[in-house]
Amino acid sequence: MTRESAEELGEDDGGSVVYDLDADCTADDVEQDTPYLAEINGIVDYGVFVDLSESVSGLVHESVLEGTYRVGDELVVELEAVRDNGDMAFEPADVDEYELEAISHDYALTGTNRLEANVGEQIHLEGTVIQVKQTGGPTIFHVADEYGVVPCAAFEEAGVRAYPSIEIDDVIRVTGTPEYREGSVQIEVDGLSKLEGEDADEARERIEEALDTRAEPHEVDPLIDWPAFEKLRPNLREVAKLLRRTVLEGRPIRVRHHADGDGMCAAVPVQIALERFISDVHEDDNAPRHLIKRLPAKAPFYEMEDATRDLNFALEDREKHGQQLPLLLMLDNGSTAEDVPAYETLSHYDIPIAVVDHHHPDPEAVEHLLDAHVNPYLHDEDYRITTGMCCVELARMIYPDITDELRHVPAVAGLSDRSKADAMNDYLELAAEEGYDEERLQDVSEALDYAAFWLRYNSGDQLIQDLLQIDNGDDDRHRELVSFFADRGRAEVDEQLKAAMPHVEHEDLENGAHLYRIDVENYAHRFTYPAPGKTTGEIHDRKIEETGDPVITVGYGPDFAVLRSDGVRLDIPQMVSELEDEVPGGGVSGGGHLVVGSIKFVKGKREEVIDALVEKMEDAEIDEALSSAAPIDD
Repeated sequence: MTRESAEELGEDDGGSVVYDLDADCTADDVEQDTPYLAEINGIVDYGVFVDLSESVSGLVHESVLEGTYRVGDELVVELEAVRDNGDMAFEPADVDEYELEAISHDYALTGTNRLEANVGEQIHLEGTVIQVKQTGGPTIFHVADEYGVVPCAAFEEAGVRAYPSIEIDDVIRVTGTPEYREGSVQIEVDGLSKLEGEDADEARERIEEALDTRAEPHEVDPLIDWPAFEKLRPNLREVAKLLRRTVLEGRPIRVRHHADGDGMCAAVPVQIALERFISDVHEDDNAPRHLIKRLPAKAPFYEMEDATRDLNFALEDREKHGQQLPLLLMLDNGSTAEDVPAYETLSHYDIPIAVVDHHHPDPEAVEHLLDAHVNPYLHDEDYRITTGMCCVELARMIYPDITDELRHVPAVAGLSDRSKADAMNDYLELAAEEGYDEERLQDVSEALDYAAFWLRYNSGDQLIQDLLQIDNGDDDRHRELVSFFADRGRAEVDEQLKAAMPHVEHEDLENGAHLYRIDVENYAHRFTYPAPGKTTGEIHDRKIEETGDPVITVGYGPDFAVLRSDGVRLDIPQMVSELEDEVPGGGVSGGGHLVVGSIKFVKGKREEVIDALVEKMEDAEIDEALSSAAPIDD
């Protein structure tokens, strides 16, 4: 109730009214000649100290006191004076019987979008607690309102949790002063209270509506005109909105991507777009570093090893830093039944998962575990639309200002994954306009592959950004760096093939295709570049060039086989599915595209699995549309 309505009630009843300030009332709510209910919080020789609210207190001098008092006693007081230093002096009010009426603070809320304009001045903020971090000094509450996220520092005593009843997802009202701390704005808390009932519901509804609007992806024109790609755009918008909403809610994002050229062309643009959006949303300059983490995945699916590590780090961050559990974003990976055990592990903690991939999916196995899924196969398209192409558009929907830095990236992604779509010509032309001819793009692709091998499980953030020339305008250094890595990679490929090529076995299949086999475990250098998959691919490319005919190449080890085909419709995911049933005890698993994939099996069944695989290859259809000499029409 406001003071005016309380006064009217007091006049109507003909009795005295004493005002009880809400906990979040400030000195601005106190007027002279007005009685207030106070509580004694300390007794000294020269008087008693009283609290009228959490931030309003003062002294009642002993000269105006009668009787004895104890800490916790209630006393009705009036404001006597405000000293030059801001201290308040009170005196007992002359009231006997009275009616008590609550006074709420008249809030003029300051949003996080206007903090810099109010530095040094007391403001009021309402928002949702998204993180609570205890430091050696204050407790830091990260609070999200309609406009952004701000850290609020509340001090009880060194290392002691302030406002221990406040938890993540509570809606709170903060009274405090914005100040600069290490270049970022932070609110120094004077008072903090949890909103309840209608106040909390109204605040949540207001913030929810605003965040839902802000989470909407940007409308961006496609980089090229490609009807096949437009089928995926609504799903990409869904992922973009999910990611933007995740940032606005202050939830961390963990990006996992295939550790190859297309995977990096997918993940790095999205990572940078999210980092820039996080910087816009959060007052804390360190927020991008803490809230997004990109990590490569060597396997063509989300391994339990990666999942348990991700989950453990997330739980540790929640315990140590008060963070929410993250959203998992899988890129160029994550669409198959092999991902299910890892996804189910995360589901026990309600960790949301989004996937953007272009490998052959198993939607029945994964859809119920995903919050969003983009895959060209779900729209009767296929691997020609690479994940890197999708994610460049996704990054632009998240943060469109990044567009000029990404125009060449879809072409790199397409070359890295050997996309045979006609749209590649448009992407190559787009890249040429930015100074990237096809030779330079191939060098970037080779350099990425080479760097990814040596980085192993490290994201190599700055190096990969430099190789892709995103967020880096040093053209001369880029050319020199890419040339060095690409040349080193090609030299080591040549060294590997010098050892391996004499051991390549050849046979003519009944369907007219050439089959080449190589035991990469025994006839290729191990633990060095190129890896078995890359070695198989390089042999495959040379045999295509050498024969000009349909070619299948198999590189195998004790318990795996890597498959490449050109001009032959293998349908590797279907072959894997059939082998699971046809080779009992073979432990067959794997997948990929129509023309590239990998298979795992138990060591003792290698000969049986590969023999069965060759039989299926002989029955495969020759398809000139899948030849590297003939791009697939749209």
